[in-house]
Order: sequence, then structure tokens, then C-alpha cells
Amino acid sequence: MWARVARFEGDPGAVDAAIEEMKAFAASGDVPPDLAGAKALMLVDRQSGGRLVVTTFDTEEAMRRGDAAMNAGQPRNAGRRSSVELYEVAGEITL
Repeated sequence: MWARVARFEGDPGAVDAAIEEMKAFAASGDVPPDLAGAKALMLVDRQSGGRLVVTTFDTEEAMRRGDAAMNAGQPRNAGRRSSVELYEVAGEITL
């Protein structure tokens, strides 16, 4: 498994709008083909307005295609993207 981690900085008052925008995007049917099958997890800090979006992919190739698709645009309420990092997921553990 592979993961793309994008960090955003934004207005704490826009956190709920960012969450709703992500949900609406997923439900819209307008998801680019290069993101089909990916899974996303949004972590938010309501005090600072910071957000992390972790998107997982089955293969490195799928992650790179998904990264290119996500770099092509940015959601309105996401805030300012401050970094993007790509990782291999070394393990997943249920505690």
C-alpha cells in the first residue's frame, strides 16, 4: 500500500466547510479516474485550522497518478497546501 500525505493550513472557521466539501466531492461522481479506488482520511485541528489528508492507494503507480490528479486542482475550502509527501505503507496494525 502507498500513501500521499498533504498538509493544509487554513482558517479554523473553515474546517467544517472543508469536511463537507470533501464529502460532497466523494459523492459527486466527478472523481477523476486516477483517484478511483483510493481511500482518504482527513485529520483536522479545529484550533489551528490545520488539516492532513492521507490518501491511500494499492500501488505506487496508482499513487503517482493520483498525486498528479490532485496536484491539478485544489478544493476551495482546503486552505493553503503547505506540503505533500509520498510514502510506502510499511504496515497496518489493529490494536
